Amino acid sequence: MVVTRFNPSMQMREVKRGFELLNAMLDEVSTKSMGSAQGDFVPAINTREGEYAYHVEVDLPGMKKDDINVQVEDNTLVISGERKVKEELKEENYYKVESRFGSFSRSFSLPEDADLENIHAESADGVLEIIVPKLESAKVDKVKKIAIK
Repeated sequence: MVVTRFNPSMQMREVKRGFELLNAMLDEVSTKSMGSAQGDFVPAINTREGEYAYHVEVDLPGMKKDDINVQVEDNTLVISGERKVKEELKEENYYKVESRFGSFSRSFSLPEDADLENIHAESADGVLEIIVPKLESAKVDKVKKIAIK
């Protein structure tokens, strides 16, 4: 028989972890159901850093350029828009209309070496790509050899 010492703090941590997991699952379910009920959606976003620029790619299928807003406010990149999709299908004895509406807004803090004056955006095939160039001073080698005298 193995004797173990009762440790209430360890058991409370396990209970707390269980509640955190439950809350995360409930938040996910409520976000999905509320998002579809309210019409809001959260587009998928990929960010990456290249040698000369930062890239932000936003998946916005079915959205027109006029429905998307990209701006910089106080060194923060703000991407927002509204999706308005209406699909209609008319047949001889059948009529179907599906509408999906929703708005979104995402914000990203820009690094200090971001060139705010030369940011540009391109939209193709439902993907918005925002390119934030780096300042020239940031392109200097990060490793500097120091001569010993």
